[in-house]
Formats: sequence, C-alpha cells, structure tokens
Amino acid sequence: MSTEPEQILEDKLIKQLQLLGYSLVTIKNEADLLANFKKQIEKHNGITLTNEEFSRVLNKLNNGNVFERSKILRDKLDLVRDNNEVVYLELLNQTEWCQNEYQVTHQTNIEGKYKTRYDVTILINGLPLIQIELKKRGLELKEAFNQINRYQRHSYDSGYGLFLYVQFYVISNGVNTKYFANNDLRLMNFKQTYFWSDKENRIITDLEPFVNTFLDTCHASKMICKYVVLNETEKKLMILRPYQYFAVEALIDRVKNSTQNGYIWHTTGSGKTLTSFKASQILVNMPQIHKVVFVVDRKDLDYQTIREFDSFQKGSVDATENTSMLVNQFNDDTKLIVTTIQKLNVAITKENYIRKMQLHKDKRIVFIFDECHRSQFGETHRAIVNFFNNIQMFGFTGTPIFDINAVSNLFGKQTTEQLFTECLHRYVLTDAIRDDNVLKFSVEYYETFRIEQELKNSNIDYKELYEAPQRLEKITDYIVENHTKKTHNKDFTAIFCISNISTLIRYYELLKSKIKDKGLNLKIATIFSYSANETDADALGFIPEDELEVKETTFINKHTREKLDEFISDYNQMFGSNFSTKDSQSFYNYYTDISKNVKNRKIDILLVVNMFLTGFDSVHLNTLYVDKNLKYHGLIQAFSRTNRILNEKKSQGNIVCFRDLTNETDDAIGLFCDKNAKSTILLETYESYVNKFNEASAELKKITPSVKSVDKLKDETEEFDFITKFRELLRIKNVLSSFSDFDFDDISMPEQEFENYKSKYLDLYERRKNSKESHKTSIINDIDFELELIRRDDITVAYILDLLSRLKKGKTKEEKAENESKKKSIIDLILSNENLRTKRVLFEKFMNENLPQIQDEQHINSEFQKFVSTEKQSAFNQICESENISAEKLESVIADYIFSGNAPLRDDMVKLLEVKPKIQERKTIGERIIEKILNFVETFITGMPEQND
Repeated sequence: MSTEPEQILEDKLIKQLQLLGYSLVTIKNEADLLANFKKQIEKHNGITLTNEEFSRVLNKLNNGNVFERSKILRDKLDLVRDNNEVVYLELLNQTEWCQNEYQVTHQTNIEGKYKTRYDVTILINGLPLIQIELKKRGLELKEAFNQINRYQRHSYDSGYGLFLYVQFYVISNGVNTKYFANNDLRLMNFKQTYFWSDKENRIITDLEPFVNTFLDTCHASKMICKYVVLNETEKKLMILRPYQYFAVEALIDRVKNSTQNGYIWHTTGSGKTLTSFKASQILVNMPQIHKVVFVVDRKDLDYQTIREFDSFQKGSVDATENTSMLVNQFNDDTKLIVTTIQKLNVAITKENYIRKMQLHKDKRIVFIFDECHRSQFGETHRAIVNFFNNIQMFGFTGTPIFDINAVSNLFGKQTTEQLFTECLHRYVLTDAIRDDNVLKFSVEYYETFRIEQELKNSNIDYKELYEAPQRLEKITDYIVENHTKKTHNKDFTAIFCISNISTLIRYYELLKSKIKDKGLNLKIATIFSYSANETDADALGFIPEDELEVKETTFINKHTREKLDEFISDYNQMFGSNFSTKDSQSFYNYYTDISKNVKNRKIDILLVVNMFLTGFDSVHLNTLYVDKNLKYHGLIQAFSRTNRILNEKKSQGNIVCFRDLTNETDDAIGLFCDKNAKSTILLETYESYVNKFNEASAELKKITPSVKSVDKLKDETEEFDFITKFRELLRIKNVLSSFSDFDFDDISMPEQEFENYKSKYLDLYERRKNSKESHKTSIINDIDFELELIRRDDITVAYILDLLSRLKKGKTKEEKAENESKKKSIIDLILSNENLRTKRVLFEKFMNENLPQIQDEQHINSEFQKFVSTEKQSAFNQICESENISAEKLESVIADYIFSGNAPLRDDMVKLLEVKPKIQERKTIGERIIEKILNFVETFITGMPEQND
C-alpha cells in the first residue's frame, strides 16, 4: 500500500492529468487492461474485432523484448480476419500524434513472479506507454528508479507483456521529477535519467509544472512519436533530453518558416550527433526538402558519424567512399548523405563533376555541418554558398568561434555567427555539468622546470627546455608510476597529447622502454599524420611552441614515417593485425582499429599530437596527460575527451598538465561558459575533499562508532542510514583516489578501518541480493549500493597470492598464531572487495589444504593455478550433472558469455536441457541455470591470472 503522502501525491497527479485531457479508467488487473485495450484499438481504427480476432492481435503483440515491441508499436499490425480479409491496424498515429486516445489509470495489480502494484499508468490507444512511479517527499529519487527495476524483474513480462510496450518512465518524489527511456534491465542506468527544462535550460523539478509541460497529451505523444530513437546497434531506446528537443524544434521551425541559416551551440559531450540525426531524420521526410547533406571535416569523423547514424536508423545513410559516389548520391534517391567537406569541395569545383552537380543548384537542400568551428573557415564555405542558390546551412558546435578565438585566413577573421547568423539554441558546459550530462574536470598542474624571476623576460629557448631529455624522462616516470591510480587499475584509458611529432617519438620510446624494464602490463599506441597537408594547428586551438605562426613542413619526413611504421608494427604484434602507412586505406583502417581498441579499453595510453583531441567519444576514457600548449576551443575540446558520463566510479575527467595552462584554462572556461563558471567546471582542491571526507567520516561514526557496531543496527531504518552515509564516504574517497598525492595518512580513517566498513557495506548488499523478496515493501531494497564506487585496484588475485607467499612456515606456537592472524586479514581483504568475494571459499580451501604442502614460495602461483583448474572442472561437472546438460553445450554458452559480456537468456537455457521441463517450470529452471553460470564465471574466470601453458 502507498503511504499517506504518496497517496496524496498520486491523487493530485490523477486530477491534474484529467484536466489535461486524460480520461480516468479503472484497471485493476490484466483482464481489465486487455478489455480496455480491445475497446480503444477498435475505436482508434474504426473497427469491431471478434474475440478470436483480438486473440490473434494479442499473440502478435506478445513477441520480443522492449526494443522489439517498440518496433511493433511503430508499425502497422497485419491481421487476418475471420473471413480471411487482411486488415492493417494502427497502434499509434505517429504523423498526427495529437489524434490518439488518452487515458490514465492507477494502482493496477499485475501477477508475475511476485504480485506488483503500479502507481500511475498513461495509456495511449489502450496500450500502457508511460509509467509513473511516485515516492513520498524526503525519499531518494533513486528509490523510484529501483522500484521500476523490480517491476521489470517481477511482472512486466507476465501475461501478454503489454507493460513491455512502455516507452518511457517518469519518477518523482514531488520536489524532484525525472524521465528516462524504457529498456531491458541490463541497459537501465540511473545516469540516463533526465530533468525536463524550458528552452533557456532552466530545469523543472517539481511534479506539477513538469506534468503541465511534459505530460500534456500532445507533448507526451510527440515525445514518443518523434523523440524516442531506436538505437539499432545497442538494441535500446533513447529519448531526447530537453536541450536536444528544443534544438531540433528550433531548426525544424527555421526550415519551415524561413530560408535563413543558424547554428546550435551544445557543449562537447552533450550528444550533438543524436540531435543532428533527429533533425536530419525529420527534415528528409519534409516533401519540400530535396536532400539533407551532413558534412564533417575529416574522414575519421565521416566513419564515426556514419556508424552512429546507422545505429539510430539502419541504412539511413550511404557511405560516400569517394567523390564519384557522392555525386551519384546527389543524383539518385538518397535523401540523407553523410560526407566530408573535402569531397564536397571537389564535387563542386572539379570540371568532371560540375555538370552533374549543376542539376541541383536550385534544389532545396539543407546542409548540416558537424563541429562547424573546424569545418567552415575557408574557401570551401565560400564555394558552397556561391555554387548553390537555394540552400540552408546549419552548424553544430560545442565551442563556437568568437572574435577573441578567431584566426585569420585569406578572408580575414571569421566567426561562427558571421557564417551561420543566429544561434538557435545554446547549452553550455555549465548547463551540462549541472544536469549531470557531463563530468567536471580535475586539473593538476606539474612544474617540470623552474626559471628564476630575473631570467623570465630574457630570450629563453623554451622549445629546448620543453624537449630536454631529463624533463621528458621525469614526465614519463610520473605517468608510469601513476597511471593505474588515475585510471582505477586500468578500468579506464588515457590519451597523452604532445606538442609535436618528434617529441612524441621520444616519449613513445621512453614509455616502451620503462614499461618493459618494470614488467608492467601497459599497452601503448600512437597515431599521427604523415601527409604533406597537415590541418592548420592554430584553427584547432593548439599553440606552436614559440608562439609564432609555425606551420608543418610541406614535405614528408622520411625518418618520421619510418618511425610511425615501426610503432604500427608494435601495434600489429600486440593485436595480431597488419596495418601500415603503405596506402591511405591501410592507414585509415589503422585509425579505426585504434579508435575501437581505445573504446574497448584494450589500449591503456594513446599518444597523439592533434588526432583524437576533437570528435572522439569514449565513455571509458577518463585521463588526459598534457604536454602541449592549448587555448580556447582547442583546450575545451581536448579536456572534453575525458568527461563522458559512465558510472559512479567515473567521478570526473582527470587532466594532468605538465605545463602551466592555468590562465589558458580560465580564459577558455570564461569564453565558453561564463565568467563565474570556473568553480562549476573544475573540481575543488585536494584539501577540500580531505575535509569533506573527514566530515562524512564523523557523520558515519555517529551512528556506527566502530565496525562491530554495524552488526548491532536494530532495524532496516538504521541499516538504511548506515548505507547512505557510507556510500557518501565512498563517493568522496573515489574523488580523492584520483589525486596523485592521495594518502590515507591525510584523512581521519585508517585504510584498514575503511576496508572493514566496506566489508560490512557489502555484507548488507549480499543480504539484500540473496533474500527472497515479497510484495511487501522494504526500504533496503530501494537503495542503490553503487558498487561501481568500490575500487578494485587495491586487491586482485595476484595481490592475494603475493600475500600468501609472505606467510611464514609456522613452527612455534607464536608463528602459527601470527599466520592465523595474517590469514584472517587476507580473508578480510577479500571480503572488502566486491569482485573477489565469490572467490573466498577457493582461497580458504587453498590456504587450509594446499598451502601447507608447498615448500617453495615461488611455486605458490603455479600451484594455485593447478588448484583452481581442478576446482573449476569439478564445479563445471557438478552443473552438468545437477541440471542434466551436456558438457559441450554448457561450454559453448559460457564461452559466448565471456566473449560478449551479455548474460545468457532464460529461454536459451531451457533449450540446453536434455529433457524439456513443463512450461510452468521453465522460468524458474532457466533463471537457476543462469545464476549458476554467472557464479561459475565470476568465481573461476573473472579476475583470475592467465593459465600458463
């Protein structure tokens, strides 16, 4: 039952929705839901269905997961009627979205694995398409999110699974209200929940104004019909955020009602590609538009954009591999073209293409320029404007060009506004950080040489100082020593941007040598341009060493190219590839492979000069090492490679500067945000987080003065208090850990005590995870334990084995007691680490039975591997025997899971069985086998050292 405050909130919401045009309908269970759906689908389609016909409709609808049903929702449903006539039923009017049937219901009971009761459901044409979950004021909003996750596990797929047609959710505690797209459970993340806002980016948090603006009948169905995107690559739904919505609406309005240009200023990392895709998708369906041409300025971005567009709508674009293909696409029925500005320039300036292109001079064409701060400042812009007579041009940028950061070219200084006129919508870095759409930056500056004051104004050769061998070695030592700390034991990756190619070569060789000497498992790679026509570095915001207008040489340096091929050879050896600089295609393939491997965390540090500092997105990249002068848009673009949202563990983007860029950072922040934005964008000082940790520690000690006192907590309310307070301590510790000079001696809680508290925190998590839940509400079940905050770099299998090797052979009573004490400490360490807890039994058995028999400590690692191999085979055989599954089939499923990372599906588990169970038993059996497989992989494979041949 809802608590009284929730009930009041629910009653107010129902009345408000009725005033907006929703009809109140009573739906107590699935039978009511189906009966109502039959009436509504008949009304919407002007048809009467027999019970047999409606049964066929339901059978067609009851097919697939959330993603697949979202496709069904947007398609016509073919129905063979009783008289064999074929009719097509519309589930949702997507073109005239206001002309649908709107209803609201509440307190619907659905029987699944457990009985569940949903707060408020919005039905469109009888289908539940929006679900609203309410919590009383004062409770965390995340509790409502977790409640929905439980609904997904327990009841959404029961019966005919109509609740799997929900397109998005709304969660609210009255004072905070957010929305997010529906997806399968493994794709749901609280980081992908959003506040709605107005056009000026003022967020709307209270439930009442949110409902009036966002859940207005026409707007709600418009969001479903136009602004929910089906991502084909990840098989998930994406819903536009408010700034994306307003940008697309402004751009479409501009095309409908004028011929003027415009640009969108959305900060780097805020999802400009999705915004531009949605605008393009709408534009190509407008009959007055002949073509939409999406223009990027480098081939690498061409590849990335095509891949992303294709994920939003399969086959929506055709790759233009060369200029001839581009010209052909202008002359065939391709509506949306993705191409580079270079190929477009060739198409409208070379004689052999002009004749075909002139056929389109007067056609209504919309050009959309990605990263327009880089692509639009030269002859090509003028050539496009002069060639076409009836075009509109729109730019997307995270860092516009203003007078202050403009550079001169043949046409003088040109700004974004001069080229594209009005800014149609802006969403700057401060907006994105406030909304948790991108992360803050932690910027550290390291002094690598010191110049006496009296010498600073003299004629110093700074280039010589910056490239001094002892300086490069000092920086290399820092990176090697601190990289695992910065990246949470390689959970994340890093880019190292360097001033020029010759210095990069020296850094690469230094890193390679030191990594080898220290026996570290760090993979490095590099890529840099070897062509004669380098991109103008100034236009990117990268400053030459001596502040002069130094340009790249106009000829290829043979030594540089040979070095690049040597480094590519290292890469080929690491990844079993065969790339080189022998031709542009092979080099391009090398680029795309590096891009993929950085995103997949297979490369630890990527060394670059200019490449990858703009336009490259990877959520797993969290650190940027900087030995390069940056300014204005170049600085913001480079820093922004690190600030993509992923999870709680990625708390900020780490910027490590080996040059004093404090003034440049302040100037860039002031230009692209506002003059008071520095504190919003940059993390506070190390000392401030030490103080915050100590304050949070004191709050924790008020309720649990010692680790043992956690066991004495009386009830769930006190446990809830402990969990939330320790979680806050974890969050601060996560930020502190990213500082190179972090030391437990600086904070009020010793490391062992922190780890012991963490063990208790994990004990409560295990208790919740393993408890059999009922429909009765538990406040502990509503807590997100945020296990991503728990660092895994402190304790690994290798680390535990190293500790075991240090145990003395106990002979005397004192030595035996000391050994037992150390063994207990090792078990405590294992218990404090979420990823090693499943291995506790393994380690205890090995310590008790095998360790005493090992005479030489050097053999501990190999003996542990033999032990694990035996235990693993035994556990594997036990699953096969207890579940009656053939070893070959089980081995195949486990291999697929390890390779893909996607948990096996319940129905696939049932297919493994030699004897098929009854239908009513399949769900329970399938889930039991999946749990055994996940436990097997977690215990014997994940985090284990590689087996020796």
